[in-house]
Amino acid sequence: QVQLVESGGGLVQAGGSLRLSCAASGRTFSSYAMGWFRQAPGKEREFVAAVSWNGGYTVYADSVKGRFTISRDNAKNTVYLQMNSLKPEDTAVYYCAAGDGTGYYTRQGSYDYWGQGTQVTVSS
Repeated sequence: QVQLVESGGGLVQAGGSLRLSCAASGRTFSSYAMGWFRQAPGKEREFVAAVSWNGGYTVYADSVKGRFTISRDNAKNTVYLQMNSLKPEDTAVYYCAAGDGTGYYTRQGSYDYWGQGTQVTVSS
């Protein structure tokens, strides 16, 4: 079992930045691929970014490429999502997820554990 707790969400003006954190506990964090997803009101949850178990590979949704950066610190059992140049359309609940494997995954079904989410609101 892996428990995931997100933090760092909040209200920010368009063009601003936020850094989300996801702290993991339970089984060995470094054995999991990690991802960030988001769900806006009235929309389905969508992929944002993912990182492989050792941080060596990352992948991003086209909508955030060049603005968001995913990283992880296995010594701290934490994955981060640095979000720059935020736009109102980035407003959503952001979830981190852990998947058992050495790759990096964009599909929700590849992830076994999910956090409760943290709200990000970007005002125009």
